[in-house]
Amino acid sequence: MKDTVYIFSSGTLQRKDNTLFFETEEGDKKFIPIENTKEIFAFGEVTINKRLLEFLSQKEIILSYFSYYGYYMGSFYPREHYNSGYMILKQASFYENEEKRVQIALAFVVGAAKNCLKILKYYNRRGKNLSDLITKISDLLENLPSQKTVQSIMSIEAHIKQTYYQSFDIIIDDEDFQFDKRTKRPPQNYINALISFGNSMIYNYVLREIYQTHLDPRIGYLHSTNFRRFSLNLDVAEIFKPVISDRTIFSLLNKRVITKKDFTKDLNGILLNDDGKRKFLKHIEERMEETIKHSKLNAPVSYRRLMRLELYKLEKHFMGEESYEPFVMDW
Repeated sequence: MKDTVYIFSSGTLQRKDNTLFFETEEGDKKFIPIENTKEIFAFGEVTINKRLLEFLSQKEIILSYFSYYGYYMGSFYPREHYNSGYMILKQASFYENEEKRVQIALAFVVGAAKNCLKILKYYNRRGKNLSDLITKISDLLENLPSQKTVQSIMSIEAHIKQTYYQSFDIIIDDEDFQFDKRTKRPPQNYINALISFGNSMIYNYVLREIYQTHLDPRIGYLHSTNFRRFSLNLDVAEIFKPVISDRTIFSLLNKRVITKKDFTKDLNGILLNDDGKRKFLKHIEERMEETIKHSKLNAPVSYRRLMRLELYKLEKHFMGEESYEPFVMDW
């Protein structure tokens, strides 16, 4: 099984013979076997050259850069081996048709909301008093199918997220990690720093899976297709953020794996330090490889594989083979 390589140090990444080689600014050296690498996430100041990019393109490896705060900055995205003109035209036609675009955007939000409800019901059964929040989200969910525009869908989505985030202080039994309100760029407290970092990772995991399909990540439906780099991965990530990232956060905090010592404060906000990032990435990778029994396939499937299956369902939807239905946890 190929691995995701995370680079936290600053240094130079280069091709050496037929593999990868990283040398830190302090002179530490490490070989990275190319055969075992599927993607590289650079959190430090990593220098590259054209020879390396040619090698990564040949091996179909995405190199993604993240800012000081852990925000996604951009990727070297190898030439599209699987993209087809046919699929791009299909995607574009569904985007330009308002009714079809609304249908897909609605599916993403419904899937995300239902997964949020599954998580709240799980913790409610375990003694967390979440009944009122469950009722509020259920009521908002009932209003979604009647929406006729992407803007109105996103308005209800915002209310669902606002309500859902109120559950964090109830689920997380740690006074150091009070939610207060959602803050971004940069986060203003520990829990927001975790949410932002986790969401950023999900966006990139989905992007990696899109690269293995015929889909073009630049054409999204809930998130407008415009001058941003990618938007389809943002759409699909909505379904998986509560399932993978939020559940990882709850587990790490309730088990005291991550504490306030794993964060750094500066004049602008709060971010995970390198130790905190390593802990989070270790556990979210484990979550990605966890398997569940797929109701249709009647076989165990990892969450990473579920992302790919979600994209295949979209492809079939665009080709008119079957209507897209979002993944919803069945426990």
